[in-house]
Amino acid sequence: MPSGTALGAGSTRRYFGTDGVRGVVGEDLTVELVERLGKAATLWSGRGRVFIGRDTRGSGPELEEAFARGVVQAGGNAVLAGVLPTPAVALLALDLGVVISASHNPPEYNGVKFFDRDGHKLADAQEEEIEALLDAPARGGGSIDRIDVATDSYLAHALERFGSDLSGLRIAVDCANGAYSGLAPRAFEELGAEVVAIGDEPDGTNINVGFGATDLAALSHEVVESRCDLGVAFDGDGDRMLAVDGNGEPVDGDQIVAVLALAHGVDLVAVTSMTNLGFHRLMAERGIRVLTTDVGDRYVLEALHREGGVLGGEQSGHIIWLEGHKSGDGLVAALLLCAAVEGRSLAEAAAVMPRFPQVKEDVRVSSRALPQAILDEAEALNHALEGGGRVLVRPSGTEPVIRVLGEAETAEEAARLCATIATLVRRELG
Repeated sequence: MPSGTALGAGSTRRYFGTDGVRGVVGEDLTVELVERLGKAATLWSGRGRVFIGRDTRGSGPELEEAFARGVVQAGGNAVLAGVLPTPAVALLALDLGVVISASHNPPEYNGVKFFDRDGHKLADAQEEEIEALLDAPARGGGSIDRIDVATDSYLAHALERFGSDLSGLRIAVDCANGAYSGLAPRAFEELGAEVVAIGDEPDGTNINVGFGATDLAALSHEVVESRCDLGVAFDGDGDRMLAVDGNGEPVDGDQIVAVLALAHGVDLVAVTSMTNLGFHRLMAERGIRVLTTDVGDRYVLEALHREGGVLGGEQSGHIIWLEGHKSGDGLVAALLLCAAVEGRSLAEAAAVMPRFPQVKEDVRVSSRALPQAILDEAEALNHALEGGGRVLVRPSGTEPVIRVLGEAETAEEAARLCATIATLVRRELG
């Protein structure tokens, strides 16, 4: 069982964070930077056929065009697919796959995510190589193509490989006013489910606002009000999925991975340092080996590829299933979860995993570099807890905050642990 050893920030990358390049449009993320990224990434890829999708943010079209201009400057071929979930881009990547998206972040944010020609997220060293090419001279001679069949190709793949008969199931589907709008409800309907769709009317300004995997309140209300069997919520670009049971109670990524692990009889799962201690306890009881990585679904993916595993995920809703896929996929995770429930209620299926209370706090800071004093205090606390609880402190990869987690067998003890470290962070970095 992991102790929750504190993590520091060791990357030398200037623009890349936990998942690509991300920031507030016009401030941290400018049109010029995105154009330079297009040129640099195309030069780095070696061949230059770049498949590009985006989510529903209002800034998306302008940034998509900027990235495409960069591809052209590098002599590449930009293939623009329009609004498309991130996992679809991973499946359809050419020499490079790119998504203009800030995932679960608010509408004022946007970003650029990258996949290599095999549909894998880039390693830290590869991102550093791209940054080194930002000021490389342009070659010119590239081209831009636009296609409109990518959505249908992705949907057909998802239903054929991961669909099951959902007749008789009444499901609420929250699309976060993002890339799955229209697409995810259609998928469940084609499998026979009765669908109640919410967060399904994107207007460029409402992605992740009051809907989606970052805010389950609307979905919980809809499930109870419409008497649904369960609900699923995606984030804006579709690589995250969380669920709500028939009572309106949230089911997080740890519980979803646990349900899938038992349903599919896997012998190995990969999760992150945020994963609940109750998950580790259940996996130990069932003889399933657990790999624990740093926070970020790409680290989970790296661990699965390294160890030959197929299932992994994050508490936040990145669920990864690699038989027939290449990355985390919100829709695929939802389809697998519906199949794994197998006649039970979702509440019954999820109850197999005990949950330790967790208390989290994001401390806003001017510097995300963690002093050794904070790391030492966290380590001392974890040593004293002897596996009966833990603290975790880490810098966010996408925001100017330090994330603090306290976990214990009681909510009171978890809150005390979290407050101890959060107070120290504010004193040292506030």
